[in-house]
Amino acid sequence: MKGDNKIWGCLLHLSFNMWEEFISPHRPFRGYRANLELDVSLWNDAICLMAERGINMVVIDLGDAVKYDTHPEIAVNNAWSVDHLRQEIKRIKSLGIEPIPKLNFSAGHDTWMGEYSKMVSTEDYYRVCADLIKEVCDIFEHPRYFHLGMDEESAEHQSTYRYIVVRKNDAWWNDFYFLVNEVEKNGSKAWIWSDYMLWNDPESFFSKMPKSVVQSNWYYGEVLDINNKYVKKYIDLEEKGYEQIPTGSYHDYNVGSIGATVDFAKKHIADLRLLGFLQTFWRPTIEENRDRILQGIELLGRAKQSFVDR
Repeated sequence: MKGDNKIWGCLLHLSFNMWEEFISPHRPFRGYRANLELDVSLWNDAICLMAERGINMVVIDLGDAVKYDTHPEIAVNNAWSVDHLRQEIKRIKSLGIEPIPKLNFSAGHDTWMGEYSKMVSTEDYYRVCADLIKEVCDIFEHPRYFHLGMDEESAEHQSTYRYIVVRKNDAWWNDFYFLVNEVEKNGSKAWIWSDYMLWNDPESFFSKMPKSVVQSNWYYGEVLDINNKYVKKYIDLEEKGYEQIPTGSYHDYNVGSIGATVDFAKKHIADLRLLGFLQTFWRPTIEENRDRILQGIELLGRAKQSFVDR
């Protein structure tokens, strides 16, 4: 089992406009901002550190941080131009890192879509989603994967929002199938967070979820106990034959999360279906988060080295 043939990825945010709620005491970094909040020096340092530590993939949360040719109305102030993004993708590739796009289409995390976030399951919504997926796939030169998000779509997760949208049953599945089809039409493979359906309606998940969709279950604790219902979902996915990219985090100074995730997955997921790992930070890419983001990259680099050495 070689580590170099695995994905070792970090999720890095251009846009952080996933939540509608305004600044709250316990999560002051959330909430919609009309201006792009990005420190380029930190962005560049993070990408360079990934290259130095053997991180071979960066998943870029694009959201409204790009002034798309098809829907410029979505963009925040000072958003990157399409040409700027194209040049940055070329630079990242030149460092040996595979850039992967992410647009979160969960109704709980699509504040970046503006008014279109209130139009789920409509023809206008489908048109905009199709336009964006096609344009992003073109910008990234038809990436291997396309992360669609799709997590935490519940009224509880939107309890501080002014406008709550939750799709259920066939409404969710119909929109999901549409998004997956658009990704596949453009030559990429759909990738999602597994939690919304897997945790809450596993019977529906396993009867309706295509095996072609890459799954990222996640658990951010530092000890992965097989008896924990969220951790056990890694086992359930393996038993049903899904390809996985298990996900850890360094959002709460949980130093052991990604290392424990790597160790657990190596023991319990077949090498053929264990595509790799993803590290998250869940903070905007601004200077006040510099230490957290860079340390999170270091932790993934150490986890990779440990995986390779065993």
